[in-house]
Amino acid sequence: MELKQKVQKRTIVSGGCGFIGSHLTDRLIELGHEVTVIDDLSTGKKENLNPKVNFLQWDISTMKEDWLGKGSIDYIFHLAALPSVPFSIEHPTKTHRVNINGTYNILKIAKDIGIKKVIFASSSSVYGDQELPYRETAIPHPISPYAFHKLVGEGYMRLFNEVYGLPTISLRFFNVYGKRADPDSEYSLVIAKFLKLKKEGKPLTIYGNGEQARDFTYVDDVVNACILAMEKPVENEIINVCNGESVSINKLADLIGGEKQYLPERKGDVKNTLGDNKKARNLLDWKPKISLEEGLRLMEEQN
Repeated sequence: MELKQKVQKRTIVSGGCGFIGSHLTDRLIELGHEVTVIDDLSTGKKENLNPKVNFLQWDISTMKEDWLGKGSIDYIFHLAALPSVPFSIEHPTKTHRVNINGTYNILKIAKDIGIKKVIFASSSSVYGDQELPYRETAIPHPISPYAFHKLVGEGYMRLFNEVYGLPTISLRFFNVYGKRADPDSEYSLVIAKFLKLKKEGKPLTIYGNGEQARDFTYVDDVVNACILAMEKPVENEIINVCNGESVSINKLADLIGGEKQYLPERKGDVKNTLGDNKKARNLLDWKPKISLEEGLRLMEEQN
């Protein structure tokens, strides 16, 4: 009997030159996918690219479906965004164009060319400041343009699923950290910035009193959730991807070590984040594997 040749899965990662997107791309390559990365390099770095990917330097808000071809792609992981809360407050029009118009454009193209599933990177920021832990049943209350953009993206995912039958799923990421997180940006994630400051012998800068707490999630755990969201027969859902533990910025600074320097708190930053990950455990059979202490050790070894 003649054996059928296994068809290679063809996958797009928008924002694949970024911190999370590049880790996801590496995993997809390991799993045998043919991966195309779409990134305009406004925040991503070309050096993050896996050499085995196809790279297209496109703007997601203006790309067109005929650039890809009907039936040419199986899955889209939509991670491309201008991802900073402070930047979105300072540049609301620019971030709206990328984060909202770009997301709509990705979905329109996915519908038209027959994508099997779109996996959307949303954010815990959609919750705003409310009762902890954050559960997916809570009413979102975004307090920054970036958070609102992610909420609109989730709405578009639901709409395209229910109206057009496009399989979609939204994952709310919580404070992701790990190798390749950019410590040099004014808006960089706190762990990457703290580790860089410590290496340089400088004080760890803390906005506000440092008692605000975060649910930190290691990038490998986030990538695992993305892969499971692709593979599992689950759609039209919003799912927290979080560690399920909250640590204050002061305690984080103590774990990393070094002198602290306190600065005025920033607009749009939520006070505390703590996620409930029961839904991810139940629907995706996912759970976090890397503790904060282990994740910090891995990052310090890699720096």
